[in-house]
Amino acid sequence: MSDHCSSSPSPIDPRSGFCSETKTFHSLSPPVPLPSPSLPLPFPSFVFSFLPSPLPSHPAYIDPATGFSLSFPDLLSQVHSLTTHLHSRISKGDVVLVLSPAGLTVPVLYFALLSLGAVVSPANPASTSHEISRLVSISKPSLAFVTSSTSHKLPPELPFILLDSSDFKSFLEPLQNNNYGEFDTDVNRVIYQSDPAAILYSSGTTGRVKGVMITHRNFIVGLAPLVAAVRNRTMPAVLMLTVPLFHIYGFVYVLKTVALVETVVMQTERFNARQTLRAVEQFRVTNLPLAPPALLALVRIAEEEGLKWDLSSLQMVYCSGAPLGKELIHRFSRCFPSVQFGQGYGMTESAGSCFRLYGQEGTKYSGSVGRLVSGCEAKIVDPVTGVALPPSSPGEIWIRGQQIMKGYVGDVESTSTTIDHEGWLKTGDLGFINDDGFLFVVDRLKELIKCKGYQVPPVELEDLLQMHPDITEAAVIPYPDEEAGQVPTAFIVKRPGSNLNEKQIKDFISEKVAPYKRIRHAFFTDSIPKNLSGKILRRKLRELASVRMGSRL
Repeated sequence: MSDHCSSSPSPIDPRSGFCSETKTFHSLSPPVPLPSPSLPLPFPSFVFSFLPSPLPSHPAYIDPATGFSLSFPDLLSQVHSLTTHLHSRISKGDVVLVLSPAGLTVPVLYFALLSLGAVVSPANPASTSHEISRLVSISKPSLAFVTSSTSHKLPPELPFILLDSSDFKSFLEPLQNNNYGEFDTDVNRVIYQSDPAAILYSSGTTGRVKGVMITHRNFIVGLAPLVAAVRNRTMPAVLMLTVPLFHIYGFVYVLKTVALVETVVMQTERFNARQTLRAVEQFRVTNLPLAPPALLALVRIAEEEGLKWDLSSLQMVYCSGAPLGKELIHRFSRCFPSVQFGQGYGMTESAGSCFRLYGQEGTKYSGSVGRLVSGCEAKIVDPVTGVALPPSSPGEIWIRGQQIMKGYVGDVESTSTTIDHEGWLKTGDLGFINDDGFLFVVDRLKELIKCKGYQVPPVELEDLLQMHPDITEAAVIPYPDEEAGQVPTAFIVKRPGSNLNEKQIKDFISEKVAPYKRIRHAFFTDSIPKNLSGKILRRKLRELASVRMGSRL
């Protein structure tokens, strides 16, 4: 996977990381030490190897709804006990479905299953029985861990264990030989880094759902730069986790924080902006990762009500999962002037972020998702010609590195379409990398509106619409037009009590954009459909637009 620039003293631009010979962007971050790929090493053992001795005195996890916490010694004790109890029930390579709301037992279960060499396959507990059946047909689990509220959604032939049962709770009780200070990973199984660790499900926003196979090595490579980045930190962070644990965003966060010796305040209830800000004050949260809809909700609370909470502990808000408009970032900075803002870019198929933006860079390069992380490469490729492009030229984002997925489960065709023979993952996203190596994501290639030969990114118009004081949420999609090909069409969630009408919306946008970007149709709706990472489900809106337009005729 090396190219001429990375294997010889060929010219890599020190500002952008771009190699003019291979048209490849390289990370400018220093290399991070990694274990030999051939070394048998499950991801939990790598995580626990960074814990100090004696173990930290602060909590590993806190449930803000109950106030219950799990210490680092108790975490290791419970993982050890659960691993021991499940050893005879679960074989290496078994796929295990996890269908549970967020809770402090979930990371314990993840660590135990990964230590046994099982393949963890978490799913959204809000999924319907039909959706779960589809996921089961993809990953083919031999066992499921569920709760009493989700067990009825399983296919009848799939055996399960209830996480909220007394039997499971007994599995977490300390064993007689448990010394509380160490984690014994000797389960008489050799687990290689190349072995599958998890099957996570792609969002399905552009087609059918696929199972993404992630290896132990993928997770290890993703974690190593984060550990290196906090090596000199004097005080451990307190992180509030509001993103779902079955999504790549939450899955990685809830496990990596142990290696970083951080405390996780785990939101176990549906996201509520006021409750989140109250928890920041109560638990002295320092870091807050969010999905874009949650960020917008916090900004709106701050703008409408002011900040009634003591947020002096909050140092960083980090957002990922979907493109953010510059205006929302500016609004956040105005509302939270002392809080640094960070972004990242990655996908389920890359096992997390490949680009990251932190601190003052977020102010200087507003709208960027950051620079390549250590060990990653990128190309910007013309989607028509397939030619790799130089800095500041927009094209499809391709990424390559050791954290890229093993492939789609049982889908060789989709895997070969997404990852080429040189290991490049074709993201389907349109963006460019500027002369300083910062990536700007424009939109999904398939979601660009082609109007009169011009390309219109929906996120640009959505960002402008959300500036209107009577608009709570907005989404923009293409709608077929005989003359223009496609025209921008908006779905609007009005502020309660507002008398906003379609003409006012069109006029508001017309003042701010070129003629081809103007909104041609606007519909009002109660909510904008999104997946859990905050990406708008435009396919559903296109279907709804056809119905709405039909009713106008």
